[in-house]
Amino acid sequence: DVQLQAYGGGSVQVGDSLRLSCATSGFRFTSYAVGWFRQAPGKEREFVGAINWNGASTTADSVKGRFTISRDTTKNILYLQMNNLEPDDRAVYVCARFRDSFFAGVPASTKQYDLWGQGTLVTVSS
Repeated sequence: DVQLQAYGGGSVQVGDSLRLSCATSGFRFTSYAVGWFRQAPGKEREFVGAINWNGASTTADSVKGRFTISRDTTKNILYLQMNNLEPDDRAVYVCARFRDSFFAGVPASTKQYDLWGQGTLVTVSS
């Protein structure tokens, strides 16, 4: 079974840092793009960032310069390093796998990901 499990969320203060992890199993980690998404209360799920099968990555404009995506291909774990957190970063963060292997480019649309894990909650207090 394909599994993705996000963890590492918590309650932090404005300006703090937090690193989220997404443990994956059941598929070849280096053959698929894996991404981070978040959903705040009352809002739609939005793309945060993703890393492609070949290591190319991208982040949303709203987090660019503050969030960094990386992966450990020996452990099949995706990371999201979040720095300088803001109140608007408060959300449930979820990781997901892209539907196709060896996709050219870094997919950023929620609809293009078909396998989703459980989320982890991040709260940011001022």
